Order: sequence, then C-alpha cells, then structure tokens
Amino acid sequence: MSLQTIIDFLDPISVAHISLDEAYKPTQIGQHITVYEEEFPDLQEADLILIGCTEMRGGASEVSQSNSPDKVRREFYQLFYWHKDVKVADIGNIKIGATLLDTYAALREVLTELILLNKKVLILGGSHDVTMAQYGAYASLKRIIEASCVDARMDMDTDSLLPADNFLMELFTSEPNFLRHYNHIGFQSYYVHPGMLETIDKLRFDCYRVGKVKEDIQEMEPCIRNSHMLTFDIAAIQHAHAPANRLTPNGFNGEEACTLMQFAGMSNHISTIGLYGYIAEWDEHELTAKQLAHMIWYLMDGIFRLKHEADMEDKNNFNEFTMAFAEVETTFIQSKKTGRWWMRMPDGSYIASNQRDYMIAAGNDIPERWLRAMERM
Repeated sequence: MSLQTIIDFLDPISVAHISLDEAYKPTQIGQHITVYEEEFPDLQEADLILIGCTEMRGGASEVSQSNSPDKVRREFYQLFYWHKDVKVADIGNIKIGATLLDTYAALREVLTELILLNKKVLILGGSHDVTMAQYGAYASLKRIIEASCVDARMDMDTDSLLPADNFLMELFTSEPNFLRHYNHIGFQSYYVHPGMLETIDKLRFDCYRVGKVKEDIQEMEPCIRNSHMLTFDIAAIQHAHAPANRLTPNGFNGEEACTLMQFAGMSNHISTIGLYGYIAEWDEHELTAKQLAHMIWYLMDGIFRLKHEADMEDKNNFNEFTMAFAEVETTFIQSKKTGRWWMRMPDGSYIASNQRDYMIAAGNDIPERWLRAMERM
C-alpha cells in the first residue's frame, strides 16, 4: 500500500455539489481546506484528514447508502476559520464495496496508511459497525490500543443479525486481540442490560453513565486523552440537538458533544475518530448536520490547543509533585500552558489524569484511575 494506491479506494467530491454559493468567503473554512476534486491533495502538511463513508448496510435503517458526509461538509465548509495553525484535507468518500465487508476492507486499508503518516483522521458517516474497519487498521499494524466509544447503547446484542447492534462483541473477543482498554461514555441505563455492565467490568473496561458524565464532563478528558481511537454515535446526542437521532430524546446536549470532540483533538494519542449513525434523510432542517459540523470545528480547536501544549521532556513548562500514597511513591506533573495533569505509573510511563486524582493521592488514598491502570498492567 502507498498514498498513490489508496486513491483507488476513494471517490472525489464536488465542491459545487455541497456549496450554497459559487465561492466561500476568505474567512470561511471552505476557502482554506484542501479538497480531493480532480487532484489528490498533498497530505504532508495536514493536521486533520476527513474521509466520508456512506455505508449504512450494517445498521437498522431502510437506508443502505446515505449522502450524509456531503450534508455535513456543506455545513462545515461554511463555518469561520479561526484556527490558522490547523490544516485540514478532505480526501473524498470511501467507495462502497459489493458487500459490507468489502467496504470495511477499503476503509481499513486507507486508515492504515494514514495512521502510518501520524495523522489525525475523521471518518464522517456510516453506521456504527464501521468501527470494526477503524479498529482493523490498528490490528493490521499489530498496535495495542485503547479505545473510547460515545453511545447511548452498548452494541452487544447477540440476538440481532445487524452488525451495528453487536459489533462490540467482535471487538472484545476477536483473536488476536489488540484492545488493551475500552471506555464507554454516555450510556443510558434503560437501554443497557445489567449483565452487559458486569461483563465489561470483568474485562476491566470502564463505563460512564450519561448522568455521571454530565455532572462533571471534565472527568472524561483523561479517558479520551489516553485513547488511540474514538467512535461517536449520534444516538448519544439529545434528539433536540440532533433530530436524526431516532433512538432517544435524552443524552448529551450539543455543547457537551462539542466538548468531547475537543478533548479528542487535544489528545496526542488519538489518530482516528469516527462520527457514525447520521442518516441525512432523517434530519430536520439539517440541524444534525450543523451539530456534527460544529463538533468537527471543536475537534480543530482541540488540535490547535494540542499544538500549543508543552513537550513533556521540557520540565520547565511543568509543575512536578512527588508524593507517596498507600506506600506507593509516584509523581504528578501539570502543564503550565494548559493545566492538564499526568500521573507516573510504576513502570515509569505517564498516563493522563486530572487534579481530582492528585487531590485523592495527596490525601493518602489510591486514585481509582491509578488502580484500574494497575489492574490492566
């Protein structure tokens, strides 16, 4: 595989098709994004790469293919370009295969090549089972990863024949398995069998109910920062903020969804993000497309903040606190630029943490984040 051959898996897009006007204003994103129309863009300078996916055959809808990526592009390109340090390239849509597995394979091959370039990639569209192609890119590289998923449900329904309803079982049990840790963010209890939570807890994975996340959304920043891939189903967003969500009226509001995407942009580990479950035909006044466009804008904002984060090797830009709790000596460091925290593990590695973890340790108690990480080790 090479950058030249991944073009075979992609369809170019037409700016004229997604634009409201003949041209964008100089201050709009559409004037600054590099788009695959006739020539494939140079990706060397890109900080964020967009890929559309219209594949919906794995979901429960009557729609097998949706033009959802173009709907979101139309809204995203019109937003104002505030982050001039963040370069974005849009390389078109994944070609739909003869079968669902063919589409997975095409996306997996493209993502594998882009991960090797150390780029952040956003998969725009597709049903949530496309996550398996996203994970497959890391598996093909034999990279052990941590993953986070934002969804109202846990897609582990073994009684369903739809991949979008049960792909998590394959993610957790496939052999060989490269999933070191998994976070499920924003589940709604009435959609989750209690036995699922027990199963996930036995695997030492972490689940966060939507109400708990909304109480203190900043608690999710270290979880997402430690991850390598993020998937986000629009079913996690309130219907009022994403009318194409037909599952539930409840969930995260629009601002909270944007905050979670900002966290993903600020992670120096995350290389792929999937925005799944949007069916444009179910939208009202294109409000869901607008919501997703705003989330991408906040992803850019997170990348902008990450660019201005200090290098962890530069100790002058960090506050360092060495302490002992429960007879364990460790070190916390805090960035002077962003205020973010890290915690040193016994093997010398640092994991993302927050001030709450530091305060718990200072009180001679064991932070749960530290304990869970030690269980996985």
